[in-house]
Order: sequence, then structure tokens, then C-alpha cells
Amino acid sequence: MLVLGVYDIERNRVAEVELNASVFGAEVREDLLHDVVRMQLASRRRGTASTKERSYVSGGGKKPWRQKGTGRARVGSIRSPLWRGGGIIFGPRPRDYSFKLPKKVRKAALCSALSMKVREDRLLILRDFPLEQVKTKAFKTVLDRLGLGSALFVLDKENPILEKSSRNLKEVKMMKTEGINVYDILKYDALVLMEPSVKKIEGALLS
Repeated sequence: MLVLGVYDIERNRVAEVELNASVFGAEVREDLLHDVVRMQLASRRRGTASTKERSYVSGGGKKPWRQKGTGRARVGSIRSPLWRGGGIIFGPRPRDYSFKLPKKVRKAALCSALSMKVREDRLLILRDFPLEQVKTKAFKTVLDRLGLGSALFVLDKENPILEKSSRNLKEVKMMKTEGINVYDILKYDALVLMEPSVKKIEGALLS
């Protein structure tokens, strides 16, 4: 078992928490991280790029000139891809870029990402983050006190005050434990977990 400190927003160590080594101390598999990030980015592609092939270009029903006797190359349609204004050869068409990976692979990659943050000492566990009102300045003050710049916060439940206080900071993102994913963990320098989130994450990955 791994033991990490639990801190308050004053950066005081107030407790300790045991982390499951299977989740936070797993082998870092860079190949799995790459595969899962590629899967996530592929699923976000809209796939709406479209071009017109020769069958979609209007016009060109009549043969421009007769087949033989003119000394010119034979042509069947003015909408040939070889002509200006003609169709596009092998152009992109609307498609779905998403693909699936096995559930075990996705879980293993998530464990690798969490373990990487632990090894790099970029995982911070907070007891609580009390804010009385929505205030971006107050939220930023706490971030500076904790020494955080780019950070992903994982909350165990909805917290409208925190979410609204942080939404104007591009380098900070809030999400619930149900939405934790490899891409966002790797995108942000620091990973901040609320203390109740730890057991929720372990329960989801060990089930």
C-alpha cells in the first residue's frame, strides 16, 4: 500500500490516506496511454469533412466532342477529375473516426496515468476546498498557495461554487470522478483529488 498526505487549502498536512498499489502504484504502460489517448481524440473528431466526387458534381451529361477524328484526347464528361471544376479523386467523405478498446485496456491505461502522477509527485489530495462564494480571485489565491498552475481537479460530488470560480481559468479543469480519463490526466501538470474521490476511483477501477 502507498501512503500519501492529505492537505488543506493552507498546504498543511492534516492526515494520511492509504492508496491501493494496483491503482496508484501500477506499472506505467506508455503504449496503453498512447492507444487510449488516440481513442479519445478519435471519438472527438466530427468527421464532417466532405468533397464532391464526379458523380456529385452537376453538369457534364453531354460528351464534349466526338470520340475520334479531332486530334484531341478522348473525353466523356467535362466533370472528369482531370478537368478544372471536375470531381475530386479520393476526397474525404463524412465518416465516423471513433473506435473501441477493451475495457481492461482502458482501466490499465487509467491506472498507468494515475501511477505516473504519483511517481512524478504531481498528485495532491485535499481534505476540502471551502469557498463561501463564487470568486475567481479567491480561487486563484488558493491555487498559488498550493503551488498549482495547470491542474485537473477531481470532485466526489457536484460543487457549483468551485466549478463557477474556476471556469475562467484556462489552465484549470473540474470534473467528477465518473468522468476521469487518461487524456485529461496527462494534459494537466497536476492532479488534485478530493479525499472522498480516492475511494471512488479505486472502487471503479478494481471492480
